[in-house]
Amino acid sequence: MKLKTTSLYLLILLFSGCATYAGLNYDQLFGQPEVRERNVALSTPEADFFLNDVKPIIDNRCVVCHACYDAPCQLKLSSVDGIDRGATKALVYEGTRLTAAQPTRLFEDAQTTQQWRQLGFTPVLNEREQSLAANLDAGLVSRMITQKVRHPLPETNQLEGFDFSIAREQVCPTIEEYDAYEADYPYWGMPFGMPNLDESEYDTLIAWLGNGAKMNAPVPLTVEEQQMVDKYEVLFNHSARKNQLTARYIYEHLYLANLYFSEIESQRRFFTIIRSTTPPGEPIRRIVTRRPYDAPGVDRVYYRLIPVQSTIVDKTHMPFALNDQKLAQWYQWFIEPDYTVETLPSYNIHVAANPMTAFKDLPVKARFNFLLDNAQNTIMAYIKGPVCRGQLALNVINDRFWIFFLDPERSELPEVNQFYQEQADNLKLPSELESNTLPIANWVKYSNQQTRYLAAKSEFMNKWFAGGKHLTTDVLWTGNGENPNAALTIFRHFDSASVVQGLVGTPPKTAWILDYALLERIHYLLVAGFDVYGNFGHQLITRMFMDFLRMEGESNFLALLPNTVRHQEFSSWYQEQSPQFSAFLQRNISPFSQPTQVLYLTEDYKEELFDKLKHLLEPVLYDRYKIVNTGLSEENEALLRTIDLIKGEGLAPIPQIVMLMIETDNDSNQLFTLLHNNAHKNISSLFAEEKNRDFKNDDLTLVRGVIGSYPAAYLKLKESDIKNFVVSLENLKTEDDYIKLLDNYAVRRTSKEFWSFSDQVHEFYKRTQPIEFGLLDYNRFENR
Repeated sequence: MKLKTTSLYLLILLFSGCATYAGLNYDQLFGQPEVRERNVALSTPEADFFLNDVKPIIDNRCVVCHACYDAPCQLKLSSVDGIDRGATKALVYEGTRLTAAQPTRLFEDAQTTQQWRQLGFTPVLNEREQSLAANLDAGLVSRMITQKVRHPLPETNQLEGFDFSIAREQVCPTIEEYDAYEADYPYWGMPFGMPNLDESEYDTLIAWLGNGAKMNAPVPLTVEEQQMVDKYEVLFNHSARKNQLTARYIYEHLYLANLYFSEIESQRRFFTIIRSTTPPGEPIRRIVTRRPYDAPGVDRVYYRLIPVQSTIVDKTHMPFALNDQKLAQWYQWFIEPDYTVETLPSYNIHVAANPMTAFKDLPVKARFNFLLDNAQNTIMAYIKGPVCRGQLALNVINDRFWIFFLDPERSELPEVNQFYQEQADNLKLPSELESNTLPIANWVKYSNQQTRYLAAKSEFMNKWFAGGKHLTTDVLWTGNGENPNAALTIFRHFDSASVVQGLVGTPPKTAWILDYALLERIHYLLVAGFDVYGNFGHQLITRMFMDFLRMEGESNFLALLPNTVRHQEFSSWYQEQSPQFSAFLQRNISPFSQPTQVLYLTEDYKEELFDKLKHLLEPVLYDRYKIVNTGLSEENEALLRTIDLIKGEGLAPIPQIVMLMIETDNDSNQLFTLLHNNAHKNISSLFAEEKNRDFKNDDLTLVRGVIGSYPAAYLKLKESDIKNFVVSLENLKTEDDYIKLLDNYAVRRTSKEFWSFSDQVHEFYKRTQPIEFGLLDYNRFENR
């Protein structure tokens, strides 16, 4: 369905461009703008052309920068609705704002394109006269991609005149401002700072744009999908109070997840759970609030499953399998036990924001089982949820650490349930505050509250573990011998992070053990209660409170070490700490003093404990990321594994995430991710992270496959290059050494190979990790 050739379009643009440069008004040329309906029914030539020809280009060349909250100019090209919505000059990430901003969540805060116009979004497609000339000359997308044809990138390794930092000042021209934009920034056509589209891709987009940029209507559910939706909506919307409370709990934990029906393999589609004023069988009327626990404004809430309409991108993708077995589990955990829900909890903020109060009637064991069953997803939500980026939010965690969990059987004890109920006031979270918050006074309040809770917890544990009774590795959840969520690894990549199943890499500096209350509070602090549109105070106190929760998790891990070394080990994680912080550590760590019953045979206690935990969890440890059976020779696999042993200041130039494709001697390709782990003297400081860096202890982790959403560099090697590559890494000392490594192996953002290599990376990722696959993001791709 090609409409016009490139050469014909350039002729059209030549004449219309001259007219606009001469100062003619777009309204005079093509009439007043008018919001238009662009969605056409399926199985029409226009819809088929968009789905089969146009959308793959938009996904692989545009969505890789334009998705999530950090999309430049909030231009989300990952869905029909996002393309129609257009762009705005307003920022989502603005850490200094004094008052909360108006939320602009796609599909939620406005339902029509006209409503988005009223919220300040401007079109990127032509909304004037529907003619070839108007569609191309008065449409921002067509002008942007044609600017790139007129002004291709200079042939150089490092681009001049480009700012690729994520905090860069954004230039978001409207079509009326576009002539000045092109004159001021001739090389800033789209894709921004990347190679041109190839001619066939450009022709396809121009044909689509010239014909009015028609897009497809939503794809209807299959019979199988509708049957599964119906099953789950029966559980969620039964009138019994048990069901209503269960549905509210599940919704508040899974509202960001991409749900899929694992038993339907013919068509992989993702769904999301929402609140609606209408029951199953009726058209959905979505309830929109800032937070999932905010008052819905209606007497009865219904929970509905709707298809995800956006292209799946890795940085927000949290897959969660639904099937008949999962449904039966939920009935078994939440509905079948003998307990009573006398009244449903209110939506008063002091109740709803505290899960220990709102869901006190649900069995603790049921809640803990639910969180652990997909613990990776539970943890992933605070990494891939509201924070598409955020160094302030993420500098509260170390760059790589392991996570373990308390056995939920321990949560079934009446004493544990009673303890949680008694501590409800001390378990309150900053999420009960509004999105406009004064941080300092509130921090003192929550610090005192946390001190009271930890003191009570220590007293409870001292009684329960008197004489070291029960204090062994048996307190840990082993995944029932089959669930790989029992052990997780978290990687921080400065202002983004990843969580994967298994114990990846060499033994880390720190680890956490999470009990039910801690896991629940992390979710309500960093996910359900976090408002990315909140003011500086809201975001700051959220980060400050996470200090408490992190240290609580670390303290739980240290409890398995001999009590004579716990404080010494803990203090070693917080070197050069302030006197106030030192006092906090003394106050909150010393009270628990019961001896561990773990038998140690060496004095390298932490290393030995990690070995014991690995042995304990061996049946469920996920080995997807191990460098074995890659198609490379055993000798070369062994060489690659030595990269994890490289440490030191020379690693400083290496970015957080590097992906390398190695062509094996048998002509197959294997993809690896190289992760740079930044070491810190401590992570208790909010704003002085660079001063707390411990460069001599930086190290690397190399894994098979993909970890991380934001590659900063691409490398391309042959198997015969592996030895020299490893030697180069071992001998890195300066920025120039790293540039030389790039000269030898990099596929830079200026390379003519970039897009074909990008496609190769995505193809490998999708083929080898099909459920986890989402498009990677190039907003952090380096310019070196």
